[in-house]
Amino acid sequence: SYAMSRELIDYLKDFVSDERFALFQQIIGKRTRYITLALEDIYQSQNASAVIRSCDSFGIQDVHIIENRNEYLTDKQVSLGSEKWISFHKYNKQENNSLNAIKSLREQNYRIIATSPHAHDVSLYDLELNKGKVAIFLGNELKGLSKVVMENADEFLNIPMKGFAESFNISVAAALIMQSLTLKLYNSDINWSLNESEKDELMLCWLRKSIKDVKLIEQRMKDY
Repeated sequence: SYAMSRELIDYLKDFVSDERFALFQQIIGKRTRYITLALEDIYQSQNASAVIRSCDSFGIQDVHIIENRNEYLTDKQVSLGSEKWISFHKYNKQENNSLNAIKSLREQNYRIIATSPHAHDVSLYDLELNKGKVAIFLGNELKGLSKVVMENADEFLNIPMKGFAESFNISVAAALIMQSLTLKLYNSDINWSLNESEKDELMLCWLRKSIKDVKLIEQRMKDY
């Protein structure tokens, strides 16, 4: 319950420094779920890790990981521990995990945006954020997004390019998209913040990850 998690936060915050707790509050205040990323079959761990690090840097809280053929792995030297602060949602139980991810995100009122280099796509700089929350799908390093995602997307997005290469490296593409969209989002009048119960849920999660022997400490509180 809401009251219970508030009580637990008040208890656990004494086990981290005041500076750390203040930093958590400050960062949670800048987190958003209005924009989310879905990564389909990424197999290079340094790419996956660089994307996660960028999500943390730009305040994107949720990352959806689709594992059809490739298991998602991270490279700790690249991510620098960012995965600790991000909420992961994995889809790897079904035959078609991509469709499952799309269905789940649609139920949460996300528009499904496929990144692709097609001429009829919307340019990154013209994507309308006022129309509702966006889930940006990024595909495999070699083949791009699957046919399933392309056939089920609501909109297509491209990053304007001026050179010979047809696409950016996936971690670069993710960073460019996040930088552009979060800048637009934070300068808009859209309500992009987490609600109070989401903030508490995240605070509790981060406190638990930061405190040694947290299970014992929580048990002590319950017994008390």
